Formats: sequence, C-alpha cells, structure tokens
Amino acid sequence: MEKEERNSLGQWSQNVIVADADYVDDVAFNLIVNFERMLGRRIPPADMARWAECIALDGGLRADGNGGQQTQVVLIHDKKHARLTNFVPADYSSELNGKAFKGPLGEFVVNAYPVESVTTKDDFLRDVLSTMLAVDVVRRIMVVPNAEREGTYDSLRRLLRDAPEGKSVTLFAMQPMPGGAFRQEILGYSLMQALGIRAEEIG
Repeated sequence: MEKEERNSLGQWSQNVIVADADYVDDVAFNLIVNFERMLGRRIPPADMARWAECIALDGGLRADGNGGQQTQVVLIHDKKHARLTNFVPADYSSELNGKAFKGPLGEFVVNAYPVESVTTKDDFLRDVLSTMLAVDVVRRIMVVPNAEREGTYDSLRRLLRDAPEGKSVTLFAMQPMPGGAFRQEILGYSLMQALGIRAEEIG
C-alpha cells in the first residue's frame, strides 16, 4: 500500500468492495494448502492489492483511461484478529486501514473495521450494504460474505432483492448460489490470481 488516505463509512466511492475479511483469509488458507500439495511448490501469501483489483474486474469495473476513478475496499473482521494470516500486507491497523494504492483501474482506498461484541459481522455487513444501496454516489457494489454460514446468503438475497435501479451488485462465493437479483462470481478465481497460481499450472 502506497500512502495514507483518510476515508470513513460516511464518505463513499462510486465503487465499493465490502468483504468478510476473516472468511476470505480462511479461503486463502485452504487454497494454499490444497495447491501446495497439488503443485508441489510453496504458495506465497495472497497479494491484497492484486486481489482487490481482481475482485473489481470480476465485478465489472474497467479502466477509465485516466486512472481517475476510486474504489473503496471495506474489510470487516473480528476484533480479536489484528491481522490477516494469508495476505500481504496483513496488519489491519498499521498496514491496511487508511492506506491506498493506484493501478490500471484507478485508486483503491482500504478501510478495516473490527466488529465489536455488541454486533456480528453479518449484521455489520448488512448495515453497510443497506447504506450503500441508499447512497446515490455508490454505483457498483462487490460483496464477499461468508455465504457458507447458515442464513447469511439468504439474508443478503432478501436485502438485495430491492436494490435500486442503476446499482450494479456482484456477490462472490466459492460456488454458485441459488437465485438472487444480482450477478454472481466465484471467489476462488480472484484468490488464485492473488496467490500467483497460474492457469497453465492446473490446466
């Protein structure tokens, strides 16, 4: 991550990625273990910037030609977890929160939010999504929930059923999920890119 960037949940970008970071970290761990065994080589930690860019591409974002667009990355995590285990950079407080990087798709601003004991990650994520659906400036939403947790996907499907016209919503999961008034993409593809696993290695 290149620089400090002030941002908050009250200042939205046109494009927003909101993710259950603990879940994404767990999926990355499982992919590392499986592919190290399959490929017979060490798999390094996932590159956070590369992963965010791949999620944005899978969510339909394209370069605007001048690099002027901005994407906000909202990482929701348990308060007991101070850092990711299978990503670089990893420390929420010192390396991720308030940091930004620039690439072909523009600027990505990262904010990490620990979930306090008074709520749950799923409730926090739904609250963030509800806000994004109501804010006009947000046009493209990419959400990465723990869809494997019972009830999580169904609650998001109900919430997103009434998404306003003009909002592009993409939900990422490890397998296709039933129904839903939104696009779906497979989470594993972006993580494989971020982990440096090449298509020809597994083809």
